[in-house]
Amino acid sequence: MSNDGHLLMSKAVSAWYRHYGVGWDDNASSFLCDAAIELYSNGCRSVEMMAATLIASYVGLAGTRVNAPSSISVH
Repeated sequence: MSNDGHLLMSKAVSAWYRHYGVGWDDNASSFLCDAAIELYSNGCRSVEMMAATLIASYVGLAGTRVNAPSSISVH
């Protein structure tokens, strides 16, 4: 991956933080960076499109958290 790719993903993740007005969170950043890498790998090359996808897909910090086990897996 090029430096341009890293910059694109960094800007998209930063836009997510600005949009939701939340402070830095290591877990959220790791999650969002993984999502950004996948978007980039699937051909997304626009900061605006990547940021919009992250913002729409992961609403606030809660949207970046792994869900608790479902009731099916507990039984």
